[in-house]
Amino acid sequence: MEDGKSDAELVREALSGNVGAYALLVHRWSARVLAVCHGRVGNASAAEDLAQESLMRALRSLGSIRDPQRFGSWICGIATRTCLDWLKSKQRTEVSIDLSDAAAREVQSSDICSCSDESWDQLYLAIEQLPPEYREVLILYYYSDSTYQELGEMLDVSAATINARLTKARKLLRYRLSEAGS
Repeated sequence: MEDGKSDAELVREALSGNVGAYALLVHRWSARVLAVCHGRVGNASAAEDLAQESLMRALRSLGSIRDPQRFGSWICGIATRTCLDWLKSKQRTEVSIDLSDAAAREVQSSDICSCSDESWDQLYLAIEQLPPEYREVLILYYYSDSTYQELGEMLDVSAATINARLTKARKLLRYRLSEAGS
């Protein structure tokens, strides 16, 4: 930990009124919260708004956390519920996926495909069309520098399930991209 304090210590400090402690938690977890949101909704702009909403909900609910050491999975759960609320909402709008340049380079350098600049639109469309559980784990994996175990804790599944979902997501993407290219 860059600041030397565990999540549990920072949660306890935030609960006792130290606003800076929550700011450190936000700094530590915001990329993963954003990745959860983007994985759930497949839309970068909406994901940013939903990540902000998730962080605010977490701040308002911080006193309800049972195990401060599990802050990461707790806040990712809040992000998931925030996204599900948005997906059920009649006010939401659909916009195509927009991976960040860093995530796009990461996806390009992976074994998913070798994409030219012209085929990025096909990649975005293929990712957007993945079933939510595959899209979520794929985007989370490429957005955050997390192990399968850490992703499993965030999503409340086993590391083996993460591996299986990533494998299936990559296979689906390869198939869809090869179909689009024919």
